Amino acid sequence: MTSSATSVSHRSAAPALAPERPVAWPKRTTRVLANGLEVVLAEARTFPRISANLYFRSGNALIAHRTPGLADMTATVVRTGTASRPSRQIEEDLRRMGASLGTHAGADSSSIAAAGLAESSAGILELIADLARNASFPEEEFERERRQRFEELRIERTTPGFLAGERFRRVLFGKHPYAVVAPTEDQVAAYTRNELVEFYRHHYVPGGSLLIVVGDFAAEAMLEKIEKIFGDWKAPQPEPPRSPEPPRQSGRRVHLVGMSGNVQTQVMVGNLAITRRDPDWYRMVLANSIYGGAFHSRLVMNIREQKGYTYSPRSGINPLRQHGYFSISAAVRNEVVAATLTEIFYEMDRMRSVAVPAEELDSARNYLTGVFSLGVATQEGLLGQLSTVYLDQLPEGYLESYRERIRALSAEDVLEAARRHFDSANAQIVVVGDREQIIDQAALFGPVTEYDASGKIVAPRPLDVMQA
Repeated sequence: MTSSATSVSHRSAAPALAPERPVAWPKRTTRVLANGLEVVLAEARTFPRISANLYFRSGNALIAHRTPGLADMTATVVRTGTASRPSRQIEEDLRRMGASLGTHAGADSSSIAAAGLAESSAGILELIADLARNASFPEEEFERERRQRFEELRIERTTPGFLAGERFRRVLFGKHPYAVVAPTEDQVAAYTRNELVEFYRHHYVPGGSLLIVVGDFAAEAMLEKIEKIFGDWKAPQPEPPRSPEPPRQSGRRVHLVGMSGNVQTQVMVGNLAITRRDPDWYRMVLANSIYGGAFHSRLVMNIREQKGYTYSPRSGINPLRQHGYFSISAAVRNEVVAATLTEIFYEMDRMRSVAVPAEELDSARNYLTGVFSLGVATQEGLLGQLSTVYLDQLPEGYLESYRERIRALSAEDVLEAARRHFDSANAQIVVVGDREQIIDQAALFGPVTEYDASGKIVAPRPLDVMQA
């Protein structure tokens, strides 16, 4: 080999990975106030900022049986005014403090979040407390947000990805509140301002709630501010509701949502799985990363890089408070729906049958520990990870031990997790697309139930019945 060829070979070789840097975990202080509010403080003094989130353990699932989406609408309108601050005043206060504000509701929790300059920490906390205790729900703001939700729903009902996710959750969870992803237009039309106020008064309460503050402060001084601002807040804590168990699935079934004229089909496959509190959680995280949870995963290499069926296939573990689920999704050309499903199940069954090679295992472990390190490098990222620990009531050392736990996993651990939680034989399949182009392909994988975009079951056509 010539010296020139040797030089090119050296330049093209991938450099060795540098040793993994330790994470500098900030000092953490926890306290529970007399009113039941749990406080978690993390001193991150790199930048003169703070990020604060107040979480309530009540979300859309709590009210889904009666008023779907009400928690989401409540969170949206909460930020539009208080007894002493109209919406314009809130925006002026945010500009003055160099701060941002956000409110949100998910399946299991609602939150009020603010971030800004550390010198304005008292003002930021006072604003969060004011919204949590004294929101006024102005009628005109409620009506405006309701009109906005109508428009969002109309768009969602024409979006294959949304329709696939909605049908998938309904199939997996049955009568459990997690089955409900979004309200209908009629349900939004029936919302009243008083319903939002009632939900707010009963569920935006200190008992059982969680306040996390990350940033440039001394813990004891911050605790004094929090006690002064939140300490006299009193409200009864509601009883947690009981929910029915999700159905047990037996055999693969296909659920087709027809959208005439679509040139692509949205595919979703999966099954009920586990929450973060399950002993198999770390194994499942690693197995998912190898299967389809990373850009270099088997699913991506197969149906994106090798076959060209789709641009962005992915799989994920979705842990909610009571239950979790495993999902695989891809948007593919209509003519390759059956071929895509074949490869999805091929890769799933390969994970369940053969131990992953050492090089692939090492790559996945390095990826997960690297992504984790990046995820806790910012105030917002660290706060998000802390919220996971305390909302899910995970062990105190969960974050600090995460990378070590992932690195300790073996190929046998991955194989065991795949066999337990990649339920290939009973996986549920959702396809959203042009019925005429995909019905025959879908039927290769199990009995087909058809739905329209509103979620109503479509009766089989006479020709379909005769062929059956």
